[in-house]
Amino acid sequence: VQLQASGGGLVQAGGSLRLSCAASGSIFSINDMGWYRQAQGKERELVATITSGGSTNYADSVKGRFTISRDNAKNTVYLQMNSLKPEDTAVYYCRFRLKRRSYSTLNDYWGQGTQVTVSS
Repeated sequence: VQLQASGGGLVQAGGSLRLSCAASGSIFSINDMGWYRQAQGKERELVATITSGGSTNYADSVKGRFTISRDNAKNTVYLQMNSLKPEDTAVYYCRFRLKRRSYSTLNDYWGQGTQVTVSS
């Protein structure tokens, strides 16, 4: 299973970006999908998650500005980021919790990360 993240870049404060992360390979089912970020010199932190049923959870720092969504037919998760701030600058990683086979256990798979830089 491979996760390919895209959509990062350089944007001015107040701007928007949309991240995407698509999974490919042998997949039986996907449970949670999520986005995490790691700023330079800091630990990786949760940004947002979405369950298979569509329930969402956000870090307090992004509530009201970021929106996570998923397209199950495309095995893809999105993160719409609005009103970006310099403190949102980080490498953003996607994570899928999935089963490769019906009899498999749930395991986490991570994307390679995409850089988001917000200038002031």
